[in-house]
Amino acid sequence: MAAVKQVIVIGAGIIGASIAWHLTRAGAQVTVISESGAGGVATPNSFAWINASWGNPEIYFRLRTRAMAEWRRLANELPGLPLAWCGGLCWDLPADRLEAYAAEHSSWGYRIERVGRERAAQIEPNLVEPPEFAVYVAEEGVAEPVATARALLADAERHGAGVIASTVSALAQANGRTTGVDTSHGLIAADEVVIAAGVGSPDIAATAGIKLPIETPPGLIVHSRPHKKLLNGLVHAERLHVRQTAEGRIIAGSDFAGGDPGQNPEATARDLFAVTKAALRGAEGLELDFHTIGYRPHPIDGFPIIGRAEGMGGLYVAVMHSGITLAPAVGLFAAMEILDGERDPLLAPYGLSRFAQ
Repeated sequence: MAAVKQVIVIGAGIIGASIAWHLTRAGAQVTVISESGAGGVATPNSFAWINASWGNPEIYFRLRTRAMAEWRRLANELPGLPLAWCGGLCWDLPADRLEAYAAEHSSWGYRIERVGRERAAQIEPNLVEPPEFAVYVAEEGVAEPVATARALLADAERHGAGVIASTVSALAQANGRTTGVDTSHGLIAADEVVIAAGVGSPDIAATAGIKLPIETPPGLIVHSRPHKKLLNGLVHAERLHVRQTAEGRIIAGSDFAGGDPGQNPEATARDLFAVTKAALRGAEGLELDFHTIGYRPHPIDGFPIIGRAEGMGGLYVAVMHSGITLAPAVGLFAAMEILDGERDPLLAPYGLSRFAQ
């Protein structure tokens, strides 16, 4: 009988939580280490849109649509996840580019509905100015990010995983292999280490001489106080992306990744919130509660880094933007690769080795 594999997952955001959950369910002994606690750093500041939308080549579209399907599988396996297939209404592109996107993605099998003003108003009755032309994807959705990460970690703990609040100072190495991590609580040994620490990943990887080419642009999102229902789903308008959370908060950014905070983030947040209120009927009593500035881990070519670090045994890296969309597929595929050595073909373009070419 094979020994149970000991795996450390660094990071408790949505990616780290998903990997830890899948590894635990597959029989590994998992320890999650996070300085920030459940939810991580980028995850709480996410717009949390689950989609396979525009701007990507077909090969990446296929990974994202698989991830959307894996969200449904995950929800069946862990009932109660705060997941909603609320649909996404978009007109955040010029009409010709929006039509080109709709034609391309429809040909790939994405169920896009082209809508006019009347249909848009049916989908989102509280829009002050419904668009003349938009596209709608009923199968897009959201996963409330922190609650989802916490639910995954809590279930992993119930099945034997450990979660430690600690700082990772370095990867421990011996004979060309990662053997554990040095932390503020001391050395913790493992058979495998997963770096899923978002914007903190490059510094951790660097302790083993591994470079992760990542940018960390800021994104400002405003959050209202809880309010009666104003929105049915996701709205991607020109210079305003907005949705309503499960607890009734309206959250908005000038882009779904959040907007530029500018020199005065407080003023930027107030201006953005004013635009948000003006866009919605019934929002007279809507009040700004707070704003967040999230720093997203963007690999420099825009695509995920998922896989083993070449030349260093026992080390796996999972760092990406679009963590909310990709989380269940990455968790499943990473667990398979770490425990069984099987790499899903959908991950083929996303190894770290591509940056050495």
